[in-house]
Formats: sequence, C-alpha cells, structure tokens
Amino acid sequence: MPLPSPASLYANTSLPSKEALALLLRRAEAELEAGHFSEVMTALRPHGGMGSETVDSLLGFALTGLDQHEEAALCLLSAFHLGEGSKHPALELVALFSRLNRREQARKSLEALLRITPNDARVLDAMGELLIYLGDIDEALSVLDHSLDIRPVSPLTMNFKAIALMEKGELTEATNIFRKVLELIPHNASALSNLACIYSAINRSDDALALYRSAVIERPQNATIRLNHSISLLKAGRYAQGWAEHEWRLQLPGHSQLPVSRLLPSLGDGVDIRGKRILVTQEEGLGDTLMYLRYIPALARRGAIVHLWVPETLADLCRRVEGAAIVQFGGSVPEFDWHCPFISLPRAFVGTEDAMGDPVPYLRTDPQKDLAARTLLPDNGRLNVGLVWGGEPRPNLSSALMLDRKRSTSLASLDPLGKIAGINLISFQKGAHAEQGTTLPCGRDILDLMVHAETMDDTASFLMGIDVLVSVDTSVVHLAGALGRPVLLMDRFDNCWRWLSGREDSIWYPDLKIIRQKKPKKWDDVIKRVASELRKMAAAHKAS
Repeated sequence: MPLPSPASLYANTSLPSKEALALLLRRAEAELEAGHFSEVMTALRPHGGMGSETVDSLLGFALTGLDQHEEAALCLLSAFHLGEGSKHPALELVALFSRLNRREQARKSLEALLRITPNDARVLDAMGELLIYLGDIDEALSVLDHSLDIRPVSPLTMNFKAIALMEKGELTEATNIFRKVLELIPHNASALSNLACIYSAINRSDDALALYRSAVIERPQNATIRLNHSISLLKAGRYAQGWAEHEWRLQLPGHSQLPVSRLLPSLGDGVDIRGKRILVTQEEGLGDTLMYLRYIPALARRGAIVHLWVPETLADLCRRVEGAAIVQFGGSVPEFDWHCPFISLPRAFVGTEDAMGDPVPYLRTDPQKDLAARTLLPDNGRLNVGLVWGGEPRPNLSSALMLDRKRSTSLASLDPLGKIAGINLISFQKGAHAEQGTTLPCGRDILDLMVHAETMDDTASFLMGIDVLVSVDTSVVHLAGALGRPVLLMDRFDNCWRWLSGREDSIWYPDLKIIRQKKPKKWDDVIKRVASELRKMAAAHKAS
C-alpha cells in the first residue's frame, strides 16, 4: 500500500512566487529558532506537499514542536524524497531541537519516521546522534550498529559511533574506528580532527598536532577544526600560535557580533592605546571571564579607558578590578575605539611583559560582605571545606551538555568526604546539580549558604571565609583561584587545555592543586586522593 503524502493531509492551494516563498521560508526559520511552532504551521500548512523540500522540512519541524509526530514524520519523509543528495532533514531536526533543548520531541518524530522507514540509515544516524546528546550511549551504539549493518562503509556513521564510544570512555575502540575511516578516506578532515581530539585527550600532543595540521590543509576555512587545533596547541603550551589560532572561534555562532575591523590588535606590535576606549565583552562561560580579568590592569597601564561589558552576576566584582573605568551589564552597545572579547585578551598580550596578566590575587571582595559571610560560616575550630560537584550543563549547547557529563560528578560520590573528622562541609553548588540535595549517603549534612549568594560577588565573600575549595572544573574554581584561595580541583581525564597535562600545579593559580582522573569517567580514585589531602589539612589546621 503506498505511503500517504503530506499533500493528502492538507487543503493545499499552490506555492507562492519564488520571491514570496523565499521570504516566507526565512521568516519560518526565524520563528522556529524562537520556538514559535504554531505560527510556522499556520503559515506553511497550505503549501505542504506541493513539491518544496524546504517547506516540507520546516513544516515537519513545526509539527514536531507541536507533538504531532506522525504528521511530522510524513513531512520529513516527503522532504527527503524531494531533496537532492543524501542529506536527510532528520539531521537538521536534531540540530534545531538540540538548540531549543527539546530533544525528546525530536526523538518522538524520529521514532515515528523509523516506524515508516525502519532501515533508512540516514534516519538511524540522526537518531544515533540525538541519543548521544541525551546520554543514552548504549542505545545510540545499538542504533548506529544497525545503520552500519545497512551501510557498512559510512564515514558519518562511523564517526558518530566513535564519538559515542568516546562518551563511554572507550578511547581505544573510538581510536580504531577513526583510523578505519582514514584507511577508507585518507584525507577525511572530520576523522583527522576527531582522532586528533583523542590524542590530545590522552596527552599525545605531537601526534594530535600533526593530525590537526593535515585536517587544516584539507579544510582550511573550517572554523571548528581550526578552533580544535588551537585548543590542542594551548594544551601543549604553545601559546603564541595557540592564541592566534583561537581567534577562529569568532567565525562560529554565539561569539562576538561586533565588527572584526575594530578588534583590538596585538599589543606587542607597538600599538598605542593611550586614551582609547577599549570595550571588553563577555563571550562564553563565567570562568573564562574570571580567568582573563587578570589582563584588565595591563590595559589600563597602557593608558586605555577600559569599559567592561559583563553579566550582572559579575558586575560588582568587576567594579573593583584595577583599571576598570566603566562596568556595564545589559543595555546597548556603547561607544568604543577597539573591542576585545575576554578570550582574545591573551592573544593581544602575546609577546609583551604582560603575557600572563597580573599575578594572583587580581580580584578583591567587598569587606562588608566578607564580615556578613563570616557570621554565617561555621566557627568551631574545624577546617571549612567548600564543595562543588557539578558545572553548568547549558543544555541548549550539545557540546557543553556533553562536556558537563564528563566534568561533573554527583553529590553521592562525595560520600567519603563526609566520613572525615575535623572538617565542615559547605556547599557552593548552584544550578541543576544543586537539586541533588545537601545530605550525603552516610547521613552527613552539608551546610548550604548559596541561598545567600545572589551574585558571584556574594560567592566570593563566602570563599574568603573557607580554608579550601574542593570542586570540579567550573567557574567557582576560577573565582577562588583569582582571589588566591586554596583549591583542590577534581579534574576529568581529558582535561581542559588550561590545566595542561602531566602536572598537579597550575600556571594560572598558584594555590590550586590538580587531582585528575586516571581513567575516563572514574571518580572514585580522585575522591580518595581528595580525602587524603583533606585529612592532612584538617590535622595541620587542628595543630595550628
């Protein structure tokens, strides 16, 4: 029996003129990005099934958002058969609904589509990718293996499978798959870059950089590959080249929209910025901004008028940074001579005496807030230990969501710390991970003072009253480090570039000690070593 088509579902008229259709589709795409599904369905439904691949695709996306998954599947099927080449709109569906953090709705439409075409490898690939983002790794591997049964030699499917294996911590198996892709297609830029990513994770820096060089030769304008290359350079300690290459991130969505022509040039070239207004802007996470605030005094010493544009949670803290003439949150773009995203500051100072910025501490707290914080902190002679076990997932960004699963642990995993005598445990956890509560499995309660901390400035004052922060790799680590407070960093196996490799200290924060996973996703040994450090600190604190 023939499959129904979208044309049989709607009272169709006809497609509008080419110009009117183009305008309609641009508006529909913008509405979808805003999650306005009803408006898109109303606008496009009269034209569904009339021979336009894009109309049927966007209509399928809108129907997915309205939980009309069977109809959505028919539209996506129609769009694929109308389209040219092998790209299926199912992959675009995954991308859109990931940005909207509505992945479960996409999953239901893909399931409906697979009920119609259970052996369409392209739909299976999309489902596999989505399941990776959802953290259902074993199911993702099963789906991708089904796809490979249908198309045994598919670099895209093999790449997805290798990524799933990486998420599971099975790096050797993932490496073998990327190597197989390169045997099939020796110059596949994605496989070169992905294999380089694994080599960088396991600290084979020279091998990683050689692969990235090959990938860049193949795809010199691919901003993602160039950015990944920069991260590998930085992790290897090759800062001059790494910071220059890191500017490729500005080609990706979500970064500075200010004109590139007015981006602050490298200051090692004798650029005179005396009397110039430099607008320094927030770009990614709070941790990056906290780390790079160390460069603000150096800008001011060169005679610049430094204008910081930051999130509200950082505003009060930034007002006390030496050299910050103006601090703004919200509002519209102010006047400026040069602008510089925070993450570009190290690049601007390469080759100067301020290449590492000002020494710690370069942040200062509010004395009155410090006094108020001390009245809430324990004062019983025990070691005050701050705890953070999870980062900010940012679920609308798939890469950030996957990263958070690697860097975050659970409250329950910290149970051994609850059995240490002579310490007070104090939660500095905020966000989704705080919903795990404040009681360890052993019954030990953790004091939660974050209800009194509305901004990072408030948190900073609480940090001044503890003896050590124990935290996964998140923004509070940078805040404590910049204040000169002791930190025990519980670090993931494939660590961030800024913590380098093969060392326990930090070039950025002298009072930080790194305690890193020996195997991916294994926190037990990390927490055991943290417990050992805390016992020593508690004993020394008692004796003092």
